Amino acid sequence: MRHIMVMNAKGGCGKSTLATNIASYFANEGAVVALADYDPQRSSLDWLERRDGNRPEIIGIAAYEEGLRYVPRGADVVVIDAPARSHGRELTDLVRHAETIVVPVLPSPIDMQATATFLEELKSVGKVHRKQAKIATVANRVRDNTLIWDDLDEYLTKTRVPYVAAFREAQNYVRAYTRGLGIFELPEYLAWPDWDDWEPLTAWLRSKRSQP
Repeated sequence: MRHIMVMNAKGGCGKSTLATNIASYFANEGAVVALADYDPQRSSLDWLERRDGNRPEIIGIAAYEEGLRYVPRGADVVVIDAPARSHGRELTDLVRHAETIVVPVLPSPIDMQATATFLEELKSVGKVHRKQAKIATVANRVRDNTLIWDDLDEYLTKTRVPYVAAFREAQNYVRAYTRGLGIFELPEYLAWPDWDDWEPLTAWLRSKRSQP
């Protein structure tokens, strides 16, 4: 069973958007997928409640109440939407559940500074330090040809963490979320630029580089 966690201590960086889209990607690839939401705001579970029953099934887990005890044993992939403001013991306990960690970062000075601090703490967690969990960063909600996007791109390139993808700011993510869909489930004519954005991340998730 594969555990992929989306996390960043900084709130509002798009963790639920990434978690729901990663879950829908693997579900459409034929995997048995569980989506565990540790955030009491329930953004991932709310998305799942909007999902049409004709789409590939994703099993929802209210992890903020019950942890991962009810994840089906037959699940191939568990996607974990971690809560914001996770530090110290809580961070260590969360990381114990993951082999792969994806950290989304927004193009703002506040987010970059907060992420720099968070990555240092994350790398000091025993499981990560022992290389029993792999980390990658992704730039999220970026706008081309802006100075702050250039700053974020440069910052993530220089971190000692794999920087694997950049996702444009697009209404397609809103369209998908409100219908319980992943970006890959929107029509190609509408979403092909976003599919291109996602290819580096899905390739990394499929590769041995993303697993201990």
